[in-house]
Amino acid sequence: MVVATLRHGQLTIIDRLRDTVRLAEGLRSDTGLAPAARTRAIDCLQRFGERLREMRADNVRAAGTNSMRRIRNDGDFLNQAQQALGHRIDIIAGVEEARLIYLGVTHSLPPPPGRRLVLDIGGGSTELIVGEGRDAIALESLGMGCVGKTELFFPDGRITAERFEEARVAARLKLRPVKAVFRKSGWDAAIGASGTVRSTVSVAREMGLIKASERLHVSHLESLIETMIGTGHIDKLDLPGLSQRRAQVWPGGLSILVELMHTLRIESLLASDGSMREGVLYDLVGRLQHDDARVRSVIALGERYHIDQQQAARVKETAMQLFDQVADHVSIETSLARLLLRWAAHLHEIGLDIAHADFHLHGAYIVANADLPGFPAAEQQLLAYVLSNQRKRPSGNSVPMLDASWQSTARLLTLLLRLAVLINRNRSDAPMQPVSIGIRDDTVRVSFDPVWLDNNPLTRADLAREQQLLANWSLKLEFD
Repeated sequence: MVVATLRHGQLTIIDRLRDTVRLAEGLRSDTGLAPAARTRAIDCLQRFGERLREMRADNVRAAGTNSMRRIRNDGDFLNQAQQALGHRIDIIAGVEEARLIYLGVTHSLPPPPGRRLVLDIGGGSTELIVGEGRDAIALESLGMGCVGKTELFFPDGRITAERFEEARVAARLKLRPVKAVFRKSGWDAAIGASGTVRSTVSVAREMGLIKASERLHVSHLESLIETMIGTGHIDKLDLPGLSQRRAQVWPGGLSILVELMHTLRIESLLASDGSMREGVLYDLVGRLQHDDARVRSVIALGERYHIDQQQAARVKETAMQLFDQVADHVSIETSLARLLLRWAAHLHEIGLDIAHADFHLHGAYIVANADLPGFPAAEQQLLAYVLSNQRKRPSGNSVPMLDASWQSTARLLTLLLRLAVLINRNRSDAPMQPVSIGIRDDTVRVSFDPVWLDNNPLTRADLAREQQLLANWSLKLEFD
């Protein structure tokens, strides 16, 4: 956990907390998360939650990465974790993790000329990013990490040359599908942003292999590998610069690191102190200062699928007018719910670029499966759900993959988008007429200017049809 304060537009780190949980160590394909790992995680989050309450943090973002992605169907654990922390936990996709890592690195080092390659070896995944300046050009997340590799190839702690070679071959195979893309991208500087890289650089310096200002080379790694194998066991990895905690997963991490440098032909590697935690902070600052990556993703998606900007603006205006009247019915942060409805209104017709028939389903599929920088999985899935139910008979009440507290909000935002689309079906440029909406229990009442409704008989007919469709949600629609 990293805590910072924003002063004069700059972030100042005021506290860092680190607790070893190794969630990946507790992953079980048949029984979910092992009880010991679950307990470690909940205990850690309770401690972090206590610190957050003490300092009364104003803006908090918690991000779950590879291990949380693999156990996201375990809603019981996610609920326990969020209760322990006292805040929502966003489960982010691999490419979003890579984007945040790159953001953290670029803010932690002076900006060099040209492109940079950033690599981060986590517990359950490895992220690769090529970028220039603050913009990422190529991002990839690979399902291999230091915890998983160590468990798989050194399960009893014994380290042999044969086992280490097997670990290297496995890493090489994982890199095969992406090596051509990253070699072709090219870079002027390579940077490592993980505990594995920082620990390896520390050991190399303490052992006199490199000086303080020097970078890490493959030859240094080969020397360290030889030394490590010579110890024979993880419990005997008592090397200068290597903590006991890191030693437990270092063999797996080192096998990935050496293959990254070999396969991608990295001549030298610089270690960065900044990584995903700092990236999350700077991303949060961007949202506060109106530089939100999610906004850029929504705009880019709309342009890619050639949306009718004028119709999108009409639907957004109506949707926002309706939302502001029923905002007290929202069960999540009002500002977030408002943004999600606005983005859904902006993107509601992206499926038309594929086909008019079932365009709402085409659009929902695009949003659910596209790489949308800045979006955690829950927000992306909610957007897809709203788009998929904007017309025709709405699906069931529950939204798969969403926390229970989000369910009622998802349905409310869908209702508002349905009404906004229906009201603007004539695609008229005439000024927007005031619309009133009220919700009481399971009854929704919408009121229009009498003259306007009389002059729009097709809208009246659509509203009558909507009364029947919303019965699937046990909602009663009244209008006048």
